[in-house]
Amino acid sequence: MQTFNFFADSRRFHSAILALIGSVAALEANAWEYRHRLVISGTPATSDVAQAAYSFKPTTWAPRYATLVFSISGKPAWANFNTQTGQLAGTPTTTNVGKYSNIVITVSDGPSTASLSPFSISVTSPVPTNTPPTISGQPPTSVNVGATYTFTPTASDSANRALTFGIQNAPSWATFNTSTGQVSGTPSATYAGTYSNIVISVSDGTASASLTAFSIAVNQISNGSATVNWTPPTSNSDGSALTNLAGYRIHYGTASNSLTQSVQVANVGLTSYTLTNLTGGAWYFGVSAFTTSGQESALSNVASKQIQ
Repeated sequence: MQTFNFFADSRRFHSAILALIGSVAALEANAWEYRHRLVISGTPATSDVAQAAYSFKPTTWAPRYATLVFSISGKPAWANFNTQTGQLAGTPTTTNVGKYSNIVITVSDGPSTASLSPFSISVTSPVPTNTPPTISGQPPTSVNVGATYTFTPTASDSANRALTFGIQNAPSWATFNTSTGQVSGTPSATYAGTYSNIVISVSDGTASASLTAFSIAVNQISNGSATVNWTPPTSNSDGSALTNLAGYRIHYGTASNSLTQSVQVANVGLTSYTLTNLTGGAWYFGVSAFTTSGQESALSNVASKQIQ
Protein backbone atom coordinates (compact mmCIF):
# COMPACT_ATOMS: atom_id res chain seq x y z
CA MET A 1 0.00 0.00 0.00
CA GLN A 2 1.43 3.40 -1.16
CA THR A 3 1.54 6.32 1.22
CA PHE A 4 1.99 10.09 0.56
CA ASN A 5 4.00 12.60 2.56
CA PHE A 6 1.50 15.47 2.59
CA PHE A 7 3.75 17.84 4.45
CA ALA A 8 6.77 17.35 2.10
CA ASP A 9 4.62 17.90 -0.97
CA SER A 10 3.07 20.98 0.60
CA ARG A 11 6.49 22.49 1.22
CA ARG A 12 7.54 21.91 -2.39
CA PHE A 13 4.32 23.50 -3.66
CA HIS A 14 4.80 26.50 -1.41
CA SER A 15 8.38 26.97 -2.70
CA ALA A 16 7.20 26.84 -6.31
CA ILE A 17 4.54 29.46 -5.63
CA LEU A 18 7.12 31.76 -4.04
CA ALA A 19 9.46 31.30 -6.98
CA LEU A 20 6.67 32.18 -9.43
CA ILE A 21 5.76 35.26 -7.45
CA GLY A 22 9.42 36.32 -7.49
CA SER A 23 9.60 35.93 -11.27
CA VAL A 24 6.45 37.99 -11.77
CA ALA A 25 7.84 40.71 -9.51
CA ALA A 26 11.11 40.74 -11.45
CA LEU A 27 9.25 41.05 -14.76
CA GLU A 28 7.14 43.89 -13.41
CA ALA A 29 10.28 45.62 -12.16
CA ASN A 30 11.95 45.28 -15.54
CA ALA A 31 8.82 46.54 -17.28
CA TRP A 32 8.66 49.52 -14.95
CA GLU A 33 12.32 50.26 -15.59
CA TYR A 34 11.76 50.08 -19.35
CA ARG A 35 8.69 52.33 -19.21
CA HIS A 36 10.56 54.85 -17.11
CA ARG A 37 13.89 54.72 -18.94
CA LEU A 38 15.32 58.10 -20.18
CA VAL A 39 16.83 58.00 -23.70
CA ILE A 40 18.57 60.67 -25.81
CA SER A 41 19.61 60.13 -29.43
CA GLY A 42 20.58 61.94 -32.62
CA THR A 43 23.53 62.39 -34.95
CA PRO A 44 24.94 65.92 -34.79
CA ALA A 45 26.76 67.34 -37.82
CA THR A 46 30.49 67.29 -37.24
CA SER A 47 31.44 70.08 -39.64
CA ASP A 48 30.34 73.56 -40.62
CA VAL A 49 31.57 76.40 -42.82
CA ALA A 50 32.25 79.81 -41.35
CA GLN A 51 29.34 82.21 -41.90
CA ALA A 52 26.93 79.26 -42.38
CA ALA A 53 24.34 78.46 -39.70
CA TYR A 54 24.78 75.32 -37.58
CA SER A 55 21.90 73.62 -35.77
CA PHE A 56 21.34 70.32 -33.98
CA LYS A 57 18.48 69.22 -31.75
CA PRO A 58 18.54 65.77 -30.08
CA THR A 59 15.60 63.40 -29.85
CA THR A 60 14.52 62.14 -26.42
CA TRP A 61 12.30 59.40 -25.01
CA ALA A 62 11.16 59.89 -21.40
CA PRO A 63 8.41 58.84 -18.98
CA ARG A 64 5.10 60.56 -19.42
CA TYR A 65 4.77 63.87 -17.61
CA ALA A 66 8.53 64.01 -16.93
CA THR A 67 10.11 67.48 -17.01
CA LEU A 68 13.33 67.40 -18.99
CA VAL A 69 16.29 69.69 -18.49
CA PHE A 70 19.18 69.71 -20.92
CA SER A 71 22.79 70.66 -20.30
CA ILE A 72 25.98 70.74 -22.34
CA SER A 73 29.69 70.57 -21.79
CA GLY A 74 32.36 71.65 -24.26
CA LYS A 75 29.98 74.13 -25.94
CA PRO A 76 31.65 76.20 -28.69
CA ALA A 77 31.81 79.90 -27.84
CA TRP A 78 30.03 80.85 -31.07
CA ALA A 79 27.01 78.63 -30.33
CA ASN A 80 23.91 79.00 -28.15
CA PHE A 81 22.29 76.18 -26.18
CA ASN A 82 18.63 75.78 -25.25
CA THR A 83 18.22 74.00 -21.88
CA GLN A 84 14.55 73.23 -22.60
CA THR A 85 14.98 71.59 -26.01
CA GLY A 86 18.66 70.64 -26.13
CA GLN A 87 19.16 72.55 -29.37
CA LEU A 88 22.71 73.67 -30.16
CA ALA A 89 22.76 76.44 -32.77
CA GLY A 90 24.89 79.30 -33.99
CA THR A 91 26.76 80.83 -36.91
CA PRO A 92 30.55 80.75 -36.64
CA THR A 93 32.58 83.53 -38.22
CA THR A 94 35.93 83.27 -39.95
CA THR A 95 37.59 83.96 -36.59
CA ASN A 96 36.01 80.74 -35.25
CA VAL A 97 37.70 78.46 -37.77
CA GLY A 98 38.99 75.36 -35.95
CA LYS A 99 37.93 72.10 -34.28
CA TYR A 100 35.70 71.99 -31.18
CA SER A 101 35.99 68.62 -29.44
CA ASN A 102 34.39 66.64 -26.60
CA ILE A 103 30.97 68.25 -26.84
CA VAL A 104 28.46 66.34 -24.70
CA ILE A 105 24.71 67.02 -24.51
CA THR A 106 22.93 65.59 -21.48
CA VAL A 107 19.26 65.32 -20.51
CA SER A 108 17.81 64.80 -17.03
CA ASP A 109 14.30 64.09 -15.77
CA GLY A 110 15.36 64.46 -12.13
CA PRO A 111 15.92 60.84 -11.03
CA SER A 112 18.00 59.88 -14.06
CA THR A 113 20.22 61.30 -16.78
CA ALA A 114 21.27 60.28 -20.28
CA SER A 115 23.95 61.68 -22.57
CA LEU A 116 24.93 61.58 -26.21
CA SER A 117 28.36 60.26 -27.08
CA PRO A 118 30.96 63.07 -27.19
CA PHE A 119 31.25 64.68 -30.61
CA SER A 120 33.27 67.38 -32.38
CA ILE A 121 32.47 70.22 -34.78
CA SER A 122 35.11 71.34 -37.29
CA VAL A 123 34.61 74.87 -38.64
CA THR A 124 36.33 75.51 -41.98
CA SER A 125 36.91 78.68 -43.98
CA PRO A 126 34.44 79.44 -46.79
CA VAL A 127 35.58 78.93 -50.36
CA PRO A 128 36.43 82.35 -51.84
CA THR A 129 33.97 83.52 -54.46
CA ASN A 130 35.22 85.09 -57.66
CA THR A 131 33.50 88.17 -59.02
CA PRO A 132 33.44 87.97 -62.84
CA PRO A 133 35.25 90.71 -64.78
CA THR A 134 33.23 93.43 -66.49
CA ILE A 135 33.26 94.38 -70.16
CA SER A 136 31.50 97.24 -71.91
CA GLY A 137 31.52 99.32 -75.08
CA GLN A 138 29.45 100.10 -78.18
CA PRO A 139 31.09 98.58 -81.28
CA PRO A 140 30.41 100.35 -84.62
CA THR A 141 27.97 98.31 -86.67
CA SER A 142 29.06 99.38 -90.16
CA VAL A 143 32.13 100.25 -92.23
CA ASN A 144 32.60 101.25 -95.85
CA VAL A 145 34.69 99.21 -98.24
CA GLY A 146 38.26 100.49 -98.10
CA ALA A 147 37.81 102.22 -94.73
CA THR A 148 39.42 101.07 -91.46
CA TYR A 149 37.23 99.49 -88.80
CA THR A 150 38.42 99.42 -85.18
CA PHE A 151 36.83 98.77 -81.80
CA THR A 152 38.37 98.15 -78.37
CA PRO A 153 36.10 97.27 -75.42
CA THR A 154 36.61 98.50 -71.87
CA ALA A 155 37.21 95.72 -69.32
CA SER A 156 38.22 95.47 -65.66
CA ASP A 157 38.53 92.95 -62.83
CA SER A 158 37.83 93.77 -59.19
CA ALA A 159 40.75 91.59 -58.05
CA ASN A 160 43.10 93.03 -60.71
CA ARG A 161 43.63 89.59 -62.25
CA ALA A 162 45.19 89.32 -65.70
CA LEU A 163 42.53 89.41 -68.41
CA THR A 164 42.38 87.51 -71.68
CA PHE A 165 39.98 88.36 -74.49
CA GLY A 166 38.26 86.08 -76.96
CA ILE A 167 35.95 86.48 -79.96
CA GLN A 168 33.35 84.37 -81.72
CA ASN A 169 32.40 84.76 -85.39
CA ALA A 170 35.15 87.27 -86.16
CA PRO A 171 34.93 88.68 -89.71
CA SER A 172 37.51 87.09 -92.02
CA TRP A 173 38.88 90.52 -92.97
CA ALA A 174 39.52 91.52 -89.34
CA THR A 175 42.27 90.77 -86.81
CA PHE A 176 41.73 90.34 -83.07
CA ASN A 177 44.04 91.19 -80.14
CA THR A 178 43.61 88.75 -77.24
CA SER A 179 45.43 91.13 -74.86
CA THR A 180 43.25 94.19 -75.48
CA GLY A 181 40.09 92.84 -77.11
CA GLN A 182 40.57 95.10 -80.13
CA VAL A 183 39.03 94.01 -83.42
CA SER A 184 40.24 95.89 -86.48
CA GLY A 185 40.64 95.62 -90.22
CA THR A 186 40.09 97.23 -93.63
CA PRO A 187 37.62 95.27 -95.75
CA SER A 188 37.96 95.33 -99.52
CA ALA A 189 35.08 95.23 -102.00
CA THR A 190 35.10 91.42 -101.99
CA TYR A 191 34.05 91.46 -98.32
CA ALA A 192 30.92 93.59 -98.82
CA GLY A 193 28.06 92.16 -96.77
CA THR A 194 26.91 91.73 -93.17
CA TYR A 195 28.83 89.78 -90.51
CA SER A 196 26.47 88.74 -87.70
CA ASN A 197 26.52 87.31 -84.16
CA ILE A 198 29.98 88.62 -83.27
CA VAL A 199 30.69 88.14 -79.54
CA ILE A 200 33.70 89.57 -77.67
CA SER A 201 34.38 88.06 -74.23
CA VAL A 202 36.87 88.56 -71.41
CA SER A 203 38.11 86.06 -68.80
CA ASP A 204 40.15 86.32 -65.61
CA GLY A 205 40.96 82.62 -65.73
CA THR A 206 38.03 81.59 -63.55
CA ALA A 207 35.02 83.64 -64.62
CA SER A 208 34.12 85.44 -67.83
CA ALA A 209 31.80 88.10 -69.23
CA SER A 210 30.70 88.99 -72.76
CA LEU A 211 29.38 91.88 -74.77
CA THR A 212 25.99 91.50 -76.39
CA ALA A 213 26.30 89.92 -79.83
CA PHE A 214 26.57 92.51 -82.62
CA SER A 215 26.89 92.73 -86.42
CA ILE A 216 29.13 94.66 -88.79
CA ALA A 217 27.80 95.66 -92.21
CA VAL A 218 30.50 96.23 -94.82
CA ASN A 219 28.99 98.74 -97.26
CA GLN A 220 29.96 98.89 -100.91
CA ILE A 221 30.37 102.62 -101.50
CA SER A 222 29.50 104.27 -104.81
CA ASN A 223 32.41 106.56 -105.66
CA GLY A 224 33.14 105.59 -109.26
CA SER A 225 32.27 107.72 -112.30
CA ALA A 226 32.06 107.39 -116.07
CA THR A 227 31.72 110.05 -118.79
CA VAL A 228 29.48 109.13 -121.70
CA ASN A 229 30.05 110.98 -125.03
CA TRP A 230 27.79 111.01 -128.10
CA THR A 231 27.24 112.79 -131.39
CA PRO A 232 23.89 114.64 -131.66
CA PRO A 233 21.62 113.21 -134.41
CA THR A 234 20.64 115.52 -137.33
CA SER A 235 18.11 113.41 -139.19
CA ASN A 236 15.23 111.06 -138.55
CA SER A 237 15.38 107.37 -139.37
CA ASP A 238 13.62 108.05 -142.71
CA GLY A 239 16.37 110.48 -143.74
CA SER A 240 14.33 113.65 -143.16
CA ALA A 241 15.81 116.52 -141.21
CA LEU A 242 15.45 116.30 -137.39
CA THR A 243 13.86 119.57 -136.30
CA ASN A 244 12.27 118.73 -132.94
CA LEU A 245 15.09 117.16 -130.91
CA ALA A 246 14.29 117.53 -127.18
CA GLY A 247 17.14 115.72 -125.43
CA TYR A 248 18.88 112.43 -124.64
CA ARG A 249 18.52 109.46 -122.34
CA ILE A 250 21.55 107.62 -121.02
CA HIS A 251 20.82 103.99 -120.17
CA TYR A 252 23.29 102.07 -117.98
CA GLY A 253 23.66 98.98 -115.84
CA THR A 254 26.02 96.23 -114.70
CA ALA A 255 25.15 93.91 -117.61
CA SER A 256 25.20 94.73 -121.33
CA ASN A 257 21.76 93.24 -121.82
CA SER A 258 20.27 94.79 -118.67
CA LEU A 259 20.62 98.57 -118.68
CA THR A 260 18.15 99.05 -115.84
CA GLN A 261 19.07 102.60 -114.86
CA SER A 262 18.72 105.81 -116.87
CA VAL A 263 19.19 109.53 -116.65
CA GLN A 264 17.55 112.15 -118.89
CA VAL A 265 19.54 115.01 -120.38
CA ALA A 266 17.16 117.75 -121.54
CA ASN A 267 19.84 120.03 -123.03
CA VAL A 268 20.16 119.23 -126.77
CA GLY A 269 23.40 121.17 -126.93
CA LEU A 270 25.27 118.73 -124.67
CA THR A 271 27.40 115.96 -126.19
CA SER A 272 28.64 114.33 -122.95
CA TYR A 273 27.48 113.52 -119.44
CA THR A 274 29.29 112.20 -116.37
CA LEU A 275 27.60 109.54 -114.26
CA THR A 276 28.73 109.34 -110.61
CA ASN A 277 28.23 107.12 -107.56
CA LEU A 278 29.06 103.96 -109.47
CA THR A 279 30.16 100.95 -107.45
CA GLY A 280 33.20 98.91 -108.36
CA GLY A 281 32.91 96.52 -111.30
CA ALA A 282 31.96 96.59 -114.96
CA TRP A 283 29.33 99.08 -116.16
CA TYR A 284 27.65 99.33 -119.56
CA PHE A 285 26.23 102.46 -121.28
CA GLY A 286 24.00 103.36 -124.23
CA VAL A 287 22.38 106.59 -125.45
CA SER A 288 19.05 107.33 -127.16
CA ALA A 289 17.51 110.61 -128.37
CA PHE A 290 13.92 111.76 -127.91
CA THR A 291 11.80 114.41 -129.61
CA THR A 292 9.37 117.00 -128.33
CA SER A 293 6.52 114.69 -129.39
CA GLY A 294 7.83 111.92 -127.12
CA GLN A 295 9.30 109.67 -129.79
CA GLU A 296 12.58 107.96 -128.81
CA SER A 297 15.26 106.63 -131.08
CA ALA A 298 16.85 103.21 -130.97
CA LEU A 299 19.70 102.70 -128.50
CA SER A 300 23.19 103.47 -129.67
CA ASN A 301 26.01 100.98 -129.53
CA VAL A 302 26.72 99.85 -125.96
CA ALA A 303 30.02 100.92 -124.42
CA SER A 304 31.56 99.72 -121.14
CA LYS A 305 33.92 100.83 -118.38
CA GLN A 306 35.54 98.99 -115.46
CA ILE A 307 35.05 100.96 -112.25
CA GLN A 308 37.76 100.44 -109.60
